[in-house]
Amino acid sequence: MQMRPILSALRHHRLATLLIALEIALACAVLCNASFLIAARVSAMDIHSGVDEKVLAQIKLDCGGCNASDLNARVLSGLGKLPGVQSVSVINAVPFGDHAGTAGITLDAAGQHPGGVVDFYAAGPGAFQALGLHLLAGPPPKQDDFQPIANFLPADASVWVTQALAEHLWPDANPLGKEFWMDKFHFRVAGVLEHLARPGGGEGGPLTREWSVYVPTQPGAQLFGNYLLRAESAQLQQVLRDVPAALAKIAPDAVFDKTASRSIDELRDGYFQADRAMAGILVGVILALLLVTALGIVGLASFWVQQRRRQIGIRRALGATRGDILRYFQTENFLIVSGGIALGTALAFALNLLLMQHYELPRLPLYYLPIGALALWGLGQLAVLGPALRAAAVPPVVATRSV
Repeated sequence: MQMRPILSALRHHRLATLLIALEIALACAVLCNASFLIAARVSAMDIHSGVDEKVLAQIKLDCGGCNASDLNARVLSGLGKLPGVQSVSVINAVPFGDHAGTAGITLDAAGQHPGGVVDFYAAGPGAFQALGLHLLAGPPPKQDDFQPIANFLPADASVWVTQALAEHLWPDANPLGKEFWMDKFHFRVAGVLEHLARPGGGEGGPLTREWSVYVPTQPGAQLFGNYLLRAESAQLQQVLRDVPAALAKIAPDAVFDKTASRSIDELRDGYFQADRAMAGILVGVILALLLVTALGIVGLASFWVQQRRRQIGIRRALGATRGDILRYFQTENFLIVSGGIALGTALAFALNLLLMQHYELPRLPLYYLPIGALALWGLGQLAVLGPALRAAAVPPVVATRSV
């Protein structure tokens, strides 16, 4: 394929060529950054909660004037008798629910060596087994591990940390028996959990969304009103429908929080609803932009084919085959798209820097650029294929007479 005639033709149509190249550059920049944002949203939603989501639900009550021990006893006993319920236990928070115990920790009593901000799960007897947590090291909590709360948490307690948190605090070391502090509260690691996402969906990104600490706690004045219910998966929704009526009899002095009292599956869906919507919007933006870009290429190529009918006929009369004509328009399109991609690469990084400044997004990984380039090259070749086939099908005699 001779490149000189193609470059000469492009020079004669500078404005149209420039406009299509700019459109492709914009499409490249948006495609790379939008794809990166979609991947980030999907990654954020792909959280291993570490619990048996299909069989668990949170029941939340508000009862400011209630006796905590009496309320806990009534709810645990009453809800435990509902058909399909396997267990009910007291807990301060659940994955994808509201935060209830977020605090910073240190690796020394003096507070000179910070360990990061973690979430504490304060849970009563039965919650560990009900959650379905998987132990990597250490035994499950025993009866004497459940300590009373001193204002916020037990003042001195054995705790279970996630593998992610243990690797952060004590890299390349056995975490069992290690100690850490939260102000005057002292904790010793008795076990390591494979996974346990922080409440609220595990905010903070992949590195910190499992910085969780499980603290066996005696229910009482500081731990009541929030309950973990485990039921048969096939009966869980029916159980949740029966709970309000049951609580009206069991605890008429408490207010049932319908919004927060849902299955863990429903809490997950609700928490990531905005992420799914944003990913859908970004997919729509990408598809719309690619459609507009493809239509622009089709329109320009069709216009050029119509303008060059006589030149096409002359080339056909001089011996050019249909394949030669087809390759000519495909090569021409490839050069325009390549120029747009080159400009779009720089534009993609500029857009990413802008997003990093204003929305605290990470840097765009380099591998998105070749992926975006391949997508646009493929789109360009598909878009130009129809006009190019029409050009290749023009008979030489008809073309030379269409003056």
